[in-house]
Amino acid sequence: MTRRGPSHRRQAGDPQASAPRVDQVTWLPSRLPASAGRTFVVTGGNAGLGYFVSEQLASTGAHVVLASRSLERAAAAQQRIRENVPGASLDAVQLDLADFASIRRAGEALAEYGRLDGLVLNAGITSGSRWREITRDGHEMTVGTNYIGHFLLTALAWPALARTAGSRVVTLGSLATVQVPLDADDLQSERKYSFWRSYGFSKHMAQGFGFELDRRARAAGRDVTTVVSHPGLSLDTLSKRREGINDVTPLARVALTPMAAAAQGKNRGAAPIVRAALDPSLVGGEYVGPQYLLKGRPVLQQPVESSASPEFGRRLWELSEDWTGRTFEV
Repeated sequence: MTRRGPSHRRQAGDPQASAPRVDQVTWLPSRLPASAGRTFVVTGGNAGLGYFVSEQLASTGAHVVLASRSLERAAAAQQRIRENVPGASLDAVQLDLADFASIRRAGEALAEYGRLDGLVLNAGITSGSRWREITRDGHEMTVGTNYIGHFLLTALAWPALARTAGSRVVTLGSLATVQVPLDADDLQSERKYSFWRSYGFSKHMAQGFGFELDRRARAAGRDVTTVVSHPGLSLDTLSKRREGINDVTPLARVALTPMAAAAQGKNRGAAPIVRAALDPSLVGGEYVGPQYLLKGRPVLQQPVESSASPEFGRRLWELSEDWTGRTFEV
């Protein structure tokens, strides 16, 4: 992979990064670069966006590991991928992001990989209860699953990423960060709770972690790049059909028809994530999303300032180490 050196990386949240870099790369999701010999792990790779990210990465010849809460569902996803990508190289690892014990087992297994070219932090809760719930380890469920679990997994898998030249971490953000103002003093919704507010916070944290991880990797001279991406408005009802993966009732399709003009299928929503993982022209700290915000080809965009702030990133890192009981030395 051709990469720019650390001195050319954009530093999200820094004054010189306020103007977006002109995206001069013609990235065609239909013509992905060959990646034989490389290994990618996709959390939540058995369903939704994660499934299509896994399928598209597998089509490049890469070895793709589906990290899934259910190994049975992971096996079903592998079968569907092989039907669409004959000869796909696939594996699975059990991972429950709401359970530190499960994360430790998965993370320790990943740390033993001979090489880990990409860790795609995709899995997450997108709908939830009206009431605040907690994980087995005492954290607010949405934030715990969507962000805290991924922080711990990355910290544990870091040895494999750090020894693989040109490796990448891709964190999955969301347009919810535009709609939900960040309250850095109530990240786990202890004072006030609604699912949408908590979801927005989890994505502020996912984005903030991605930018801070890249800053720290750059400062440490690591050859690991972190790119943040978001899928726009991506719906199962508009996705390519994959039996047993994204089955949708006729009623659901009719109900969501009015949104079709402003949305795209998850197979297309996966494109910014796949570009973040594969495009050699991208540098650390960049942010990729659909051209027309909700849909379109994957292009460079600007994150909200609150997520990209180095001050937020530093504070989030400290909190994350405290929440997980894991020091993450990059």
